[in-house]
Amino acid sequence: VFSVRIFLLVIVFTPSLAHSDVFASIGHMTDLLFTERDLVTSLKDYIRAEENKLAQIKQWADKLDLLSTAATSDPDGFLGHPVNAFKLIRRLNTEWSELEHLVLTDTADAFLSNLTIQRQHFPSDEDQSGAAKALTRLLDTYQLDTDAISTGKILGSSSAYTSQSVLTVDDCFELGRVAYSEGDYYHTELWMLQALRQMEKGETPGVVDAVMILDHLSYSVYQQGELERALDFTKKLLELDSTHQRATGNRKYFEYQLAKQNKVAQSEQGGRDENHQPNDYRSERKKYEQLCRGEGLKMTARRQSQLFCRYYDNGRHPKYVIGPVKQEDEWDRPHIVRYHDILSNREMETVKELAKPRVRGNSQDPFLSACLAWLGAFEHPVVDRINQRIEDITGLDVSTAEDLQVANYGVGGQYEPHYDFGRKDEPDAFKELGTGNRIATWLLYMSEVQAGGATVFTDIGASVSPKKGSAVFWYNLHPSGDGDYRTRHAACPVLLGNKWVSNKWIHERGQEFRRRCDLQEDV
Repeated sequence: VFSVRIFLLVIVFTPSLAHSDVFASIGHMTDLLFTERDLVTSLKDYIRAEENKLAQIKQWADKLDLLSTAATSDPDGFLGHPVNAFKLIRRLNTEWSELEHLVLTDTADAFLSNLTIQRQHFPSDEDQSGAAKALTRLLDTYQLDTDAISTGKILGSSSAYTSQSVLTVDDCFELGRVAYSEGDYYHTELWMLQALRQMEKGETPGVVDAVMILDHLSYSVYQQGELERALDFTKKLLELDSTHQRATGNRKYFEYQLAKQNKVAQSEQGGRDENHQPNDYRSERKKYEQLCRGEGLKMTARRQSQLFCRYYDNGRHPKYVIGPVKQEDEWDRPHIVRYHDILSNREMETVKELAKPRVRGNSQDPFLSACLAWLGAFEHPVVDRINQRIEDITGLDVSTAEDLQVANYGVGGQYEPHYDFGRKDEPDAFKELGTGNRIATWLLYMSEVQAGGATVFTDIGASVSPKKGSAVFWYNLHPSGDGDYRTRHAACPVLLGNKWVSNKWIHERGQEFRRRCDLQEDV
């Protein structure tokens, strides 16, 4: 943390949004919360209208009940009074028709109309599936168990929301069903077991039942090579529903396969991966997840002692001689620095407000789970001021840089390991820009994140935590112009909180006299 080091005095929900992007942005989901609140208000209005209508009908019925009871006890005497005769005719001719109209009056019109209007903004099946996969991603990355997520007791979560942030049996089943549809039987098993445990503890499900859970569970463990467990779950299913055709057939098949197997075959085929991870789990992915958890960092104590904090004026730049910025070394090789208190809260809020109406999911990049927007310097004085500030601090020309990219990471939002620069095998990566390769990256954190969301460098084993108002800067290219492959990095999934960042990718063009070429690579 910057404050504990020595300083040396000498850094929305819009109608046009594609449905599959909703879960990727907390900003858009915030709009969904207000949409739901509006619908609840409309629903309560409808309930009150129905209650008022029933109260009127009940009042009328009670009055008529007393009257008809008295009248039918002595019909002749009752009708012998001319007023009673007139009122009977009037009631049957007029008042019962009015009652019929009251009963037929549909008080739900306003609510249904509002619901129809709002439905066009509702999340789709793709959104629900994406959010389910995001929860499962958090399960893996931060080595959580399903019970921790189901009870809402996630590290760093506020106790004020824990009681509301729980998963029901139906929720767990849905998470397992999404994994099942993806052929991810490992996670299918985890969520179906969680649903089963909650039922066994006495929770009453809404639409699912134990038979549905066991049906998915038996097949998922079978697909992982565990015939005995698959047979056990199938038998439990048949105890609940002896007529279940698929389970009956599966039981015969599993028993046949078990009888056929010998011990050698069991040792070769049976059992799951010791790490309980899907087959396509890559070594880099494991390293990435370790760094996200704060494990596997490769900074030795000796190297750590060479990292400093300082007041930085970029070679006595006129703007920073009197008020230098706070610069902190985050890593030595490659050199990654953090500049503190770069933007004010008002400036960051302005950037967010400018970005919210236009943030979109990036369907072109399957490794990114976030919503993006681009802001040009001409759009607002604050954006222009940010660009100038980046140039003044880094000493690089930003006139050839890309527009400011703003990203909002939602449920489990992440960006898997990648390079910012174009590699030799993709020479045309930025050809259309005509400004050369991405020489450097400026990454500004615009919100506090309660848990998760770190920026990690998988090749060097570095992790940089989000800190609101601070910016992290590094060079993607060596002075020779070659790509620095040590800068491969990723954005860890957001475990708790709302992560807003903005990126500025600075290009080679214009830096010829600001960062001179050198045939020697820096260390």
